[in-house]
Amino acid sequence: MFGSKKRKAKQEAEFAAKIAAIVTETIATKNSANENTTTFKEAAGAMAGSIDADDHLYSKLSADSNRNLSGPTRVRMNKIAPYLWQSNMIANRIIELPLAYLLAEGVKITNDDEDYQAVIDAFWNHPINNMAIKLEKKVRELAIFGEQFYPAFVNPLSGEVQLSYLDPAHVEEVIYDPRNPEQPVGVKTKRMSNGRHYFYKVIINGSESVFTKQTQRLREGFADGDIFYFAINSFCAHGRGNSDLTAQCDFLDLYDDFIFGEGDRAENSRAFVWDVTLTGADKNKVTERASEIESNPPRPGSVNVHNDSEVWKAESPSLGTGDTEALAKLFRNHMLGGATMPPSWFADGGDVNRANGEAMAEPTFKILAMRQRYIIYMLHEIATFVIRQYYKATLGQEPDRTIEADVFKSKVVMPEMTAKDISRYAAALQQVVVAVNLAITQGIITEETGLSVIASIADRLGVEIDPATELENVKTEIAQKTKDQAKADTFNAFDGADDENADEAANEKTADKELTDDAE
Repeated sequence: MFGSKKRKAKQEAEFAAKIAAIVTETIATKNSANENTTTFKEAAGAMAGSIDADDHLYSKLSADSNRNLSGPTRVRMNKIAPYLWQSNMIANRIIELPLAYLLAEGVKITNDDEDYQAVIDAFWNHPINNMAIKLEKKVRELAIFGEQFYPAFVNPLSGEVQLSYLDPAHVEEVIYDPRNPEQPVGVKTKRMSNGRHYFYKVIINGSESVFTKQTQRLREGFADGDIFYFAINSFCAHGRGNSDLTAQCDFLDLYDDFIFGEGDRAENSRAFVWDVTLTGADKNKVTERASEIESNPPRPGSVNVHNDSEVWKAESPSLGTGDTEALAKLFRNHMLGGATMPPSWFADGGDVNRANGEAMAEPTFKILAMRQRYIIYMLHEIATFVIRQYYKATLGQEPDRTIEADVFKSKVVMPEMTAKDISRYAAALQQVVVAVNLAITQGIITEETGLSVIASIADRLGVEIDPATELENVKTEIAQKTKDQAKADTFNAFDGADDENADEAANEKTADKELTDDAE
């Protein structure tokens, strides 16, 4: 896909030599033409020690930290990756299997504030956004292209947000903060059908004051709208995203060629020819007989009759296929290993059983969990932006993170990637509860520590427990139950309005008895 490094280095060396020759020739020509000598002095003053006022924006060629793919290489990646997804079955599964695990059960965004929840639901179900359907495509293309661009259009009166889509192939450059090469600040498109470039401002969920004055002035030049930019498989400095198929693309193509070659060999192995031997025939007789056979060759199922001077024998090619399966497995496992996919997911059962199959899939689910976390971040950023626009349209100001915390606290609920076998955790929970109870009784650990141990097992079952809060609630509940039980155990001879009279009579009787005892 990316060509020979040696060839590229040779071309660059030849190009540099040509440039050097041109520069040398130009300087020599100018020196011969100018007879007068000009004296230059170094400037001094406010800019002393600096060539330019903005020289801090530039870096030496030898210190270039841009590790992104070059422009032509990125263009080629944006063409090859979707083509492989469409035409190569292994490439298609490398993209689609993680997508199914991540989104097959649907995604939901919630917020504790009812008004904000209504805003999120309106955005999610908007006929233009239609995130229930489009989210699958967005996540798929994030894996195929390595980056996604969503222009956002905001109604200034209601704060309603509509998302559009910018094809990564139409992006010419992503501009980064001069002081922070990790932070994208703008997106420049290629020349569009109307003959102009578009400059979009990358969305951040905060005010412009979080940037330096210099970066704020830079962002003012991106006046064609706001845009979300998300990237995966990227570096920190100037990190454009890369496709999940970037490293595998050459091997995927090689695997396709190998499979097609094996198909041709299998088809050729079924072919055969008739070998006819004539006994005692001269050249003319052989030529004559050959013409007869070619003009009327035997058809399938026909009968061939000849005398003992003619022998017919069917000859078929012998093409060795002993290493085909081993080579196919080698190519396939090489690609799947790079994608962190177990072979058992690709029709290669081998000696896999349920136990080692789960162990083989564990690294894959760790990788999927990382991707799931990034998708959660994407949706959280979008939801926060939607609520911020509603807040600004309603109240006319940027929400304060400390006061309006619910604006920034939406929750993205994604499905479990696998059905958990809770029988093991349930058995472990029972044993842990018994052990913790014994340890607390013996005075070895505190109640809060014991509850923390229980909470760690309960978390595997999908139940979150805050030990401190739970212990306080338990003590309150026990105290209330004790009080209710004591009240229930008290026997009253009378109820209703007669209870007060009965109490008074009992008190008078007790007082009379005390007086009598004192008199005696």
